[in-house]
Amino acid sequence: MDVISTIKKGVAKAMEMQYQTQIDSDTVMVNNTKKEFDGDYTVVVFPFTKAAKKGPEQIGQELGQFLKDNVAEVSDFNVIKGFLNLELAESYWLQFLEQLNDLKDYGRGTSNGKKVMVEFSSPNTNKPLHLGHIRNILLGWSCYKILDAAGYEVLTTQIVNDRGLHICKSMVAYQSYGEGETPESSGIKGDHLVGKYYIKFSSIEKEQIAALKAEGKDKEEAAILKEAREMLLKWEANDPEVKALWKLMNGWVLGGFETTYKKLGVSFDKNYFESETYLLGKEFVMKGLDKGVFYKKEDNSVAVDLEDVKLDHKTLLRGDGTSLYVTQDMGTANQRFEDYGVDKMVYVVGDEQIYHFKVLFEILKRLEQPYANDLYHLAYGMVDLPSGKMKSREGTVVDADELIAEVINEAKKNAEEKGGLEDFDQDQKNEVYRKIGLAALKYFILKVNPQKRMLFDPKESVDLQGDTGPYIQNAFVRISSVVKKAGTFNASSAKEYKTMEPSEKELAFLLSEYPGIIQTAAQNYDPSAVASYCFELAKTFHRFYHDVQIMRADSEAAKAFRILLAGNVAKVLGSGMDLLGIQMPERM
Repeated sequence: MDVISTIKKGVAKAMEMQYQTQIDSDTVMVNNTKKEFDGDYTVVVFPFTKAAKKGPEQIGQELGQFLKDNVAEVSDFNVIKGFLNLELAESYWLQFLEQLNDLKDYGRGTSNGKKVMVEFSSPNTNKPLHLGHIRNILLGWSCYKILDAAGYEVLTTQIVNDRGLHICKSMVAYQSYGEGETPESSGIKGDHLVGKYYIKFSSIEKEQIAALKAEGKDKEEAAILKEAREMLLKWEANDPEVKALWKLMNGWVLGGFETTYKKLGVSFDKNYFESETYLLGKEFVMKGLDKGVFYKKEDNSVAVDLEDVKLDHKTLLRGDGTSLYVTQDMGTANQRFEDYGVDKMVYVVGDEQIYHFKVLFEILKRLEQPYANDLYHLAYGMVDLPSGKMKSREGTVVDADELIAEVINEAKKNAEEKGGLEDFDQDQKNEVYRKIGLAALKYFILKVNPQKRMLFDPKESVDLQGDTGPYIQNAFVRISSVVKKAGTFNASSAKEYKTMEPSEKELAFLLSEYPGIIQTAAQNYDPSAVASYCFELAKTFHRFYHDVQIMRADSEAAKAFRILLAGNVAKVLGSGMDLLGIQMPERM
């Protein structure tokens, strides 16, 4: 079914037969033909001019004629400057669609024997998940599903940042002002409750700083911050009271996170906790010193000189022997390799950490770690809302749970205005609203290339028209309705259908692209490629549905062919949206 490989081999054969030149077929450049030109695939001819000793247009004509005469799949061609546009035979598309009818896992690659770990979410246990986390989580989960479909064995993980001064801030505020409040007694979700005291800490600190300034003590720290620093020292000294409070509040937060993860439909194979990994990595520093990869400074701290790769000097251990984040990450990467023997590691972390990961990856290469050449930082841009930026300490963050509830509510309002679910009971309706709302949220975020900063508008995301998740779901539901109305029909009569409509061929071409889309998205760690493909397929189906008759087709052969074609579109739409973590409803 890989017609591109067939074309490449045909070009290589033509070069050998016509110009006595042997080329590797994999080097032949084949692209989709631009919409303004006739054809399905385009061969770039310019690289052959030296060997053929002819101009690109003449080579194009000669190669095109050879392919037309010798490759059954090619029915016609045209040449535009140095580009050979090939049109595939209708018989090829009919055969392709016939084969597609029997394929259950179409698009999925065979196992490539490689294991990859995707790290995402990685929250702090002092506040609930917010909109920024949602983009991180959705990107990580979709990358996991895409890599899995591409043939990798994939493990999902997160590093939970459960120690440090920021954690102690919530603890100090709770200890001073909590009065024994719990998630059960307050009815507040655990991560929200702890986040409430993180905001409380910030509020008290501001009040104390203002009071100090009024007394002319501008350089003095707020008393509550001093308490947090003292608590961190006690935590590091394993003070039983502090550790007990830490475990209690962390448990509340982790329980809250798990609830949000379930709402989003994501899970992790392994959780790593900074409280368990922060001491890792020091042995790497010692090894690096012994090998001369690192050096000791006058203050007894250890650093690495990365100026040759334009990354300056980076401290790895402070003079007092304590580690930094990069030290911990070195140790954690090695621990993961020891735990799972992964071939690749993908870190889904915001683009403000680009420098950090460049340093980390370079250090691991210099330490000659076996996994060092297959580390990737999926750096994504921040998410803004129409109302502006978010600030955790001021409590102006867009909470993940509230956002999920908002998009589901928007989906409910749209569905109630439209109607069509009157025969559903309330539970069934709620399930439809949930699927539409989450599709709106997930698709709106994932359709944007990860590297780009984005603006999220909940109301725009649930629109049934345009580039949205519900629009694609609507195409799927429409097909489900068609297939249901068709009931039993003579599927074998579809083999008698011989002349395709333009919109049918357009759908066939898009369906043929699906396996390549998955591989490209996996190679680039880019779910937006899958999102864009799903939108194009849904849009093309809606056009097909408008242009041709399905149930009232001119013949039984045409009817059967179109029902099967629509079913294959639904199959691929369902598969593609699943790669984005999106479920399809049967009704809308």
